[in-house]
Parts: sequence; C-alpha cells; structure tokens
Amino acid sequence: MDSRTKRRLSPPELDGLARRALGAGVTESTELTDGYANAVWRLLLDDGRDVVLKLAPSPELDQLSYERNLLRMEAAACELAVAAGVPVATLLAAGFDDPVLGGDYLLFGTLDGVSWNDVKPDGDDALRRELGRHLARFNAVTGEVFGYPHAGITGRTWREAYLAMVGALLADTERYPTPLPRPAAEIGAVLAAAAPVLDEVTTPHLVHFDVWAGNVFLDLSGTPRIQAIIDHERAFWGDPLAEFVTPTIFGELRDDDPLLAGYREVTPLELTPAAWTRLDLYRAYLYLILLVENGPRQYPESEYARARDLSTTSLTDVLDRLVGGAPGSRA
Repeated sequence: MDSRTKRRLSPPELDGLARRALGAGVTESTELTDGYANAVWRLLLDDGRDVVLKLAPSPELDQLSYERNLLRMEAAACELAVAAGVPVATLLAAGFDDPVLGGDYLLFGTLDGVSWNDVKPDGDDALRRELGRHLARFNAVTGEVFGYPHAGITGRTWREAYLAMVGALLADTERYPTPLPRPAAEIGAVLAAAAPVLDEVTTPHLVHFDVWAGNVFLDLSGTPRIQAIIDHERAFWGDPLAEFVTPTIFGELRDDDPLLAGYREVTPLELTPAAWTRLDLYRAYLYLILLVENGPRQYPESEYARARDLSTTSLTDVLDRLVGGAPGSRA
C-alpha cells in the first residue's frame, strides 16, 4: 500500500480525537488495512465502547478528483439511509475541518455481524433479494443536484453531470498516467455520443455505487439477514439504475436475478433497450475508476493484476457495444 494515499495518527492523536468527539479516551487501537481511500482504526474506549474511526486523506495527499470530501458524502448518505429505513452502521460523530487534525473524520459504532465477502451462508438468493429491497429504498431518496456536490463535480442534468464525472476521471490520467484500452479522448467521445439516453433521468436519486459483498454485513445469529450496508463514501446523485453495476461487476444483470426481484418489490423497474445502454455507460465509468485509481494508490501488483485485466477487458467490451449501437445485446 502506498503511504501517499493515507494519513497516519499516533496513539496520543487518536486518544485526543476520541476525547474531543465522544468524551472518552482510547485504551486500545488497531489499524484496519483492507481499504485504500481512507485510514481506518478500530478503537476500544475507556467507557467500554468499541468504535471505528475513518480519517480522510490530507488535501496534499494523492487522490482522484471525485474523491475530494468523500467522508462528507458518506455522513450525509448515512443519515439519509437511516431515514429511508436502510440498515447502516451507527454514525456516532462527524468532524469536518477538525481544528486539531485539519481534516475530516467519522466515528461509527462497530458491527457484530460478518462481511458477506467472508462467508457463504445458506439462503444466498434470499439475501440478494433482501439487498434489492434495501437498495430500492436507498435509491428512493432524492436530491437537488446531480453528481458529486461535495467534490464540486455536478451538472444541471444527469447527462451533464455524468459527462463531468467521466471528464474528471479521464483528466486524472494526466496526473496519473494509466494504461487504457483506448486513448482517453476516444473513450470520452464514445461515452458522450451515447449519453443522450441519460436524459431519461430527470430527478437526482441517491446511489451508493459500491455495493459489493465486502460492504454488506450479515447477521447469522438466526436466519441469515442483512445487518448493515457500509462505506457510503462513493455515493452520488444520479440514476438508480447505476446501483446494479457493482453487485454484478464484470458480469451482466440478469432479469431473473433475485437482486432485481427484491428491488421490484419496492420500486417498479423496466429494463428497456435504453436502460441497457444506460447500464453500459455506468459500467464504463466503474471500470475506468478501477483502472485510474491505481495511479494514486499503487496497489500491490499481485493483488491488482486480476482486477486490472478484468477491468480492461470489460471496458473494451462495453465500449464496443456502445460504438455498435446495439443496446441490450449481450455477448
């Protein structure tokens, strides 16, 4: 892991932050190293509470354009999710431009469940259907602007915001040269040519855009159920259809997917030819993120090679479909 992407706090700094935010000191701290965007610690407090601290990178550390102020979006998304009835980790405290640290942080209550990524529970289809219901409720939250308002990447329309999001990501390749399957300008042109279909989306909806098994915690104490959806930091305001991209990463959304069935229990959703084109635009955006983010993060080659190769191949397939103008066709 490249140290340029994360901040480090000493034990006294962790203790001071916890006392300011929660009125209790730290008796034990463990850094959690699974993530790459933010620094994360599990803290045991002297009042018995067990909490998780997420600390944003300093502005001078390397990050992508859309990653500015990620924790501010996460705090807002968590509060909105709770209001919508979506299970999330309890947000205990949030600090922005902390006067001592000079940055942003969030403190969450810990979860006693297990990551879906670490287990293969019975009733997987039922859990996927339950996840679909939660995502439909999450996506039902509406806002005032499209895009990433906390990062300053927005648009008056969804098409304008999407192209600004893509443009910011492709511009990041000038700072972090990235091997792409086509030149950045050509990729931007292909996506812009297909983007008029995004005009079907007229209201900004809250989209998590990072719902993979590692970000879903399960309660296995009885019949398996979803305990919480975590890591809302990459959420944006856009098209609810984009929510299906990460849970089907490197694959395709099937009409018989239990995820889709659960979603439809809450919100009607028709997969028209235009919807398939929109999905391809969102897949292209996700695969670009997976390729470009290696610039500032410098993933270990042994861990990143497979994701890079799959992202490159998948992005090529999506671009070919968009150029071919065959919405809904699947290889």
